Amino acid sequence: MVAVVERPTEVVELSRGVVEYRLERRGPRVVLMMHGGHMRASLPLGEEVFAEAGFTVLAPSRPGYGRTPVGVAGFSEVVAELCERLGIGSVAAAVGQSAGGLSAVSMAARCPDLVERLILQSAVGPLAWPGRWTRLGSGVAFGPRTERLTWGLLHSLVRRWPGAGLRLLLRDLSVEPVGVVLDEVNRALVAGLFERMRSGSGFAADLRDFRDVAGYREIAAGVGQAALVIASPQDGAVPFAHGEALADVLPNARLVISRASSHFVWFGEDYPAIAETICGFLDSAG
Repeated sequence: MVAVVERPTEVVELSRGVVEYRLERRGPRVVLMMHGGHMRASLPLGEEVFAEAGFTVLAPSRPGYGRTPVGVAGFSEVVAELCERLGIGSVAAAVGQSAGGLSAVSMAARCPDLVERLILQSAVGPLAWPGRWTRLGSGVAFGPRTERLTWGLLHSLVRRWPGAGLRLLLRDLSVEPVGVVLDEVNRALVAGLFERMRSGSGFAADLRDFRDVAGYREIAAGVGQAALVIASPQDGAVPFAHGEALADVLPNARLVISRASSHFVWFGEDYPAIAETICGFLDSAG
């Protein structure tokens, strides 16, 4: 199995709250990563395109994930203060993945002098999400009191029986049969990632935040920066309609349709071409 190595993070106490973050300095331009549900700052996903292009990567753990308390209020302002503390005067793009989409959109809307562009990858949009039964089931399995046990069982399953574990975890991430979703190498990468996921109090907070669909739509409509929305019609976790809704409500957005067979657009056969599109977008006037 391909190892997924957690990367070192730091915790800083700011005037607006405590936040965990990972900063990997490269060139002078910075991208801000807002990772999705069950993720935290120490787990990189889909960052290679930025690293290979020489971008510095700043990845905070969103409220309730990792060592960022769930009670942190005004997270956009907290991250803006973090940038100031780190000497970051501008962000080439806020990148929102999956459930981190709302956080990235909020950063762009509320901190326009800091964030130059917006990139959304398989992001939850201003539509009802998830479905009622999924919401109820996730609230029970991944709530703050139960997520440790749930993930403990899932981690053990993936380690001992990776084939069965992946079939269980991937079945809700694609509209296609699990057998055609990922090749062998990417299956190993995803298995390694699943082995380290935790929900903390973060996923329950995400579910609460996504109830306010009208509020999300209003925030997105206020984004003035150029936006790149990447979504796959085969995504079983966040339906393609969410990408369409984001491209529709964001005033200056372009929708890029991925041919990935699952939620993980980074593992699609066409991702090299999408990566070129991302780099071109980052080099554009914004």
